[in-house]
Amino acid sequence: MKILLFGKNGQVGWELQRSLAPLGDLVALDRHSTDLCGDLANLGGISDTVRQVRPDVIVNAAAYTAVDKAESDAANAHAINAAAPGALAEAAKATGAWLVHYSTDYVFDGSGSKPWEEGDPTGPLGVYGRTKLEGEQRIAAQCANHLILRTSWVYAARGGNFAKTMLRLARERDRLTVINDQFGAPTGADLLADVTAHMVRSALPGASDRIAGIYHVAAAGETSWHGYARFVVDCASKAGLPLKTSPDTVDPVPTTAFPTPAVRPHNSRLNTAKLQGCFDLKLPAWQQGVARMLAEIT
Repeated sequence: MKILLFGKNGQVGWELQRSLAPLGDLVALDRHSTDLCGDLANLGGISDTVRQVRPDVIVNAAAYTAVDKAESDAANAHAINAAAPGALAEAAKATGAWLVHYSTDYVFDGSGSKPWEEGDPTGPLGVYGRTKLEGEQRIAAQCANHLILRTSWVYAARGGNFAKTMLRLARERDRLTVINDQFGAPTGADLLADVTAHMVRSALPGASDRIAGIYHVAAAGETSWHGYARFVVDCASKAGLPLKTSPDTVDPVPTTAFPTPAVRPHNSRLNTAKLQGCFDLKLPAWQQGVARMLAEIT
């Protein structure tokens, strides 16, 4: 099997290089690649890349993820999150490839407290969510053999993340204030990559197209950003890291305490029953992945 990966150096893309390698011949690109075009802003270039490589599976881990910047940079967000997935879908259909693509809970309006199911009505609150939703729609319209994985609150040991920010601030400050009215499940890039590899294996050429569609992928359980921060500080304290902050001095505040250009969803919970049932998977608790990541970085 030949796999073509876009976005190889992002948080998820980096882990995908590891998880996909045992499945076959992997061609991994980013926007700086020279022999083949990996820049999603170049629609003709990425289409040519697909035609040259003729992969069995395309995995698109590249995206415009600057949620706040997207509000003032809508054209670029649209090009990368909507137009490029559409171009990849057209190229995948033309070459007979499967297309794996990552999306987000931001396609929903963030209301209520019930975990979102794949068929729930969408209602994005900002440019980022709207462009990601359009990307989903273009893929579904152009390529029958697709796997769209919606996820949320992604972190990785490599690069910046919320936990690292909390650790830095906990070393510098006696108290922290963290939002307590947004809920979701911190989900590791390594978990996403391993689930993807399992799904790709199931979607080998000749597999039933009945597995195609949208799936929610997130670690089990739920928390708020405040609960996430307390867990990080508690783990670091127990590991003996010198911190000024303790779990008891992480103070909860509402979203309104930190105004942002883009509206954040209050409910980022995702129901993963479809994924677990269709692919015979059990997703671990979010605490397990975060604790492992903290052990790597501290």
